[in-house]
Order: sequence, then structure tokens, then C-alpha cells
Amino acid sequence: MKIEYLFEVSSTNDYIRKYLEVGQDVIVCAERQSGGKGTKGRSFSSQIGGVYLTMLKFYENFPASDAFRVMANAAVAVCKTVESFGATPEIKWANDVFVSGRKICGILIENILDGGKIRASIVGVGLNVSNNLSGLEEIAIALSEIVQPTPKVERVRERLIDALQKSYDFEEYRSYIKFLGKNITVFEAGKTYRAVAREILPDGRLEIEQDGALRVLSAAEISIGL
Repeated sequence: MKIEYLFEVSSTNDYIRKYLEVGQDVIVCAERQSGGKGTKGRSFSSQIGGVYLTMLKFYENFPASDAFRVMANAAVAVCKTVESFGATPEIKWANDVFVSGRKICGILIENILDGGKIRASIVGVGLNVSNNLSGLEEIAIALSEIVQPTPKVERVRERLIDALQKSYDFEEYRSYIKFLGKNITVFEAGKTYRAVAREILPDGRLEIEQDGALRVLSAAEISIGL
């Protein structure tokens, strides 16, 4: 797979789109992003000291109904990367990776559809290694707070690139889910309510129990604990 290294770019997810017409699998890495993107249009802090990369991968005969596999694979790749340096990661549904109750990585995915198939996926990853998280200490964590001596960014990036190019099954994804059976707060369609997380279904949906009744979430945000 082609790998391109940049010092600074607005967003690796945006930059990599130029390869869509080339039809080539590629990974673009940057030392920092001036306009890093998170989910739902949020910004993502991308200062020097973190791993910021995006992978563009093309497929043949990949049903759109299996799109969750792209997200799950990326989350497991991140977990295995930080785990290899001594951290203990967990996945918070659907693809945020946490360590010690704080977010260590953000994943942003865009699937390019062609009919009922996924033609290609754009998988952006921002992983905190030794970057400055001032102002975000309560919600974010970096490897430098967990692992001593702190691994070099280049080494973490190499591990992540290798992990992203592997395939993982659903059970590996589920093994990093630690909140099942626990109370959660759900933020859905402008409403906030309490529930108990019951199961992650093979298609990535979250089964919850609310007021004694089971229901399934396809898209929502959750907070673990009450």
C-alpha cells in the first residue's frame, strides 16, 4: 500500500480524496492537522505529538449492509496498537477508543457507495501519543500518561499502519466492549434517557433495555454510567 507523509495538512481525510479517481489504496500521514475533523462536524485537536492518518481502501463486491465491518476493523486496529505498548483499551460504542475512562483516539469514517456496494472507505484516525491535551484532561488521555518511557510517535504510527491493514472478526471487536450490563445515558434525536446496555449485535447496533423493554439503537451517542 502506498504511504504518503506530510508535515501539515488541513485534514488527512480531505487530502486523501484526491486519490479516489486514481483507484489506489493509500495511507496519508501528517505530523499535525490545522483542521482536524471529529464526528458530527466537531473539530479534533491535532497538535504535534499525535498520530494522524487516513487510509483509503477500495473494495470489490463489498455489500453496503456490511459497512459496520469497516468501523469495527479500525477500532480493533487502534486497540491492538495501544495494547502493544502496555495500555488497556476499551471500545465505547460505536468506535471511540478509551483508556482509563478517557478518550485516546478518534475515528472518522466515510464510505463511498456505488449502488448497494461500498466502492471505497476513507478511514481517519487520530491517536494521542505525546501531544498537548491542555483543556481536555478530563475527557482525553495520551499514551504518554500511561506508558513510560513514552514511545516515539513514529513507532506508534508504524504499528497502527500495520494493524489497519489486517482483518479482524466481530468477536475481536466485541472483546473490547466492557460496558454491557451497565447503566448508560443515551443521547438520541434531541432526547436524553437512561438505559442498560445489553448487547452489541453483529451488524453493529446496540441493544438496550429501557424501562424493562428491549430496543435496538442504530445511531445515537452514549455515556457510560449515570
